[in-house]
Amino acid sequence: MENIGVDLSVMPRTPLADDHVEAIREIATERSYQTSDMVAEVGDAMDRFVYVLDGEIEVVDPHTGNRMGDASLGPTQFMGELSFLNAGSFTLSMRATKATRTLEAPRKAMLDLMSNVPELSDHIITVFLARRRAQYEQSRSSIKLIGADKDSAVRKVGSFLSRNRIPFQSFDLDASDDEGARLCNLADHSPSVIFNADHVIEDPTPHKIAGLLGLDLNICDTEPLDLLIVGGGPAGVAAAVYAGAEGLKAMVIEDTAIGGQAGTSSRIENYMGFPTGISGADLVYRGQVQAMKFGTRFVMPRRVEELVRLEDGSFCAQLDHGGELCATAVLVATGVQYRKLPIERLEDFEGNGVFYAATEMEARFCRKKEAVIIGGGNSAGQAAMFLSRTAKHVHILVRSDSLAASMSSYLSQRLVADPKITIHYRAEVKELGGDDWLNCVTVKRPDGETQINCGGVFVMVGAAPNTEWLSGLVGLDDNGFVKTGEAAGQTSPFVTSAPGIFAVGDVREGSVKRVASSVGEGSVVVSTIWQYVAEYRLAEGQSALP
Repeated sequence: MENIGVDLSVMPRTPLADDHVEAIREIATERSYQTSDMVAEVGDAMDRFVYVLDGEIEVVDPHTGNRMGDASLGPTQFMGELSFLNAGSFTLSMRATKATRTLEAPRKAMLDLMSNVPELSDHIITVFLARRRAQYEQSRSSIKLIGADKDSAVRKVGSFLSRNRIPFQSFDLDASDDEGARLCNLADHSPSVIFNADHVIEDPTPHKIAGLLGLDLNICDTEPLDLLIVGGGPAGVAAAVYAGAEGLKAMVIEDTAIGGQAGTSSRIENYMGFPTGISGADLVYRGQVQAMKFGTRFVMPRRVEELVRLEDGSFCAQLDHGGELCATAVLVATGVQYRKLPIERLEDFEGNGVFYAATEMEARFCRKKEAVIIGGGNSAGQAAMFLSRTAKHVHILVRSDSLAASMSSYLSQRLVADPKITIHYRAEVKELGGDDWLNCVTVKRPDGETQINCGGVFVMVGAAPNTEWLSGLVGLDDNGFVKTGEAAGQTSPFVTSAPGIFAVGDVREGSVKRVASSVGEGSVVVSTIWQYVAEYRLAEGQSALP
């Protein structure tokens, strides 16, 4: 199974080439630190590239003040991880252990240098990826979740962090180890999120945590964009890669997590180039890194609530929590979301046993318990295979009498062959049971009703397009999907009925609902967008695109 980076523990230490160091020196300032000086604090903007000339810099555990493991940097090494590409914040403090000299280059200048010197960029990004993987797998972070097993708000934060590959640690309220007990005391034995050493986040939400991490960029300071990409699934991220590579000033806004619905797929085996499979989250995450390398920015979790066309033909997107983003062109890549089923008490159990994704965060609640999946598509099948690793048994409920029309053949064959998975045809959930947490479901089948005791129900059925925010600017079909191409009176297959608004991926009427198709559409549409933006600039007397 592929991962987001190489294993840092076996990665050979390779210094930057001498000419690369000299190139950095031309854009950098030399700085000196004395023993115990802080080079970076938790929450500081990651706005500079720090290369160590002499001395040593260590990673500091914010809760003990001591070195975190054996993590330190010496001469020829550099600070930072993937957050540097998106102007994020430090989540671990860095401190000089002895007299230290560094070269420190402004982020923008360093990204320009990396763009011009691909060998330097490859080296730095490889290290950044390896560090993020190590931090994520080892849960090395200043973010602590207390009581995610008992509180839906804390679970939502955990799901947001997990799906975006942001490292964190999770502790039960009754944790008995020294650190867990200390954190529970700090949180007054209530479900909480703790940032840095002692910052307890009241009423935690993904949006609040994103602000601390620098993921919710300062929208008000953002200059008008060439392209606003709404949606961070495979189509949106593919467009982000090509938009950045073609010199467009682009930004992706995503309301949940990079990856979209594909990000909930635990294993994709029919995507070309990954013969051993890759999770949807890892696939799209790699694309995000590529896009950031080319200068495309990502903002999350923010939602576009309304789109307005200005008199000059450009657009402004009104966002939740205030603020707006303006752009010459807009790409609709919001995909679809699973439909909410008309089951009594469904909303009561959402996040408390009813889930719409099957990642590590949700799977933990089904460990050694039975799990129920509603749906017969590929996502449902992949979720079943993933959950079967830890669940006692997995039940798939399908309304039809066959999977042939909705699921890939290789996947359905594996489900049938797996003794830990049972497929129930012509079946549906009639009733949900439990107090604060779902603990059973009543299933209706042709031969009668049966009750299944379970740790979670995973709803993966239907496809409702996310198009309400378009404010009537483009033509939609009867089901709310965006009309493009001939259906919208256009010659290009991805142009909508409104000049300057384009659509790709699952949200587009008639699209093929597959990851590879979405990636292809997101890649191809950029050439048409580039031409539109170039013509707009010319008409407005603006400078030409690079």
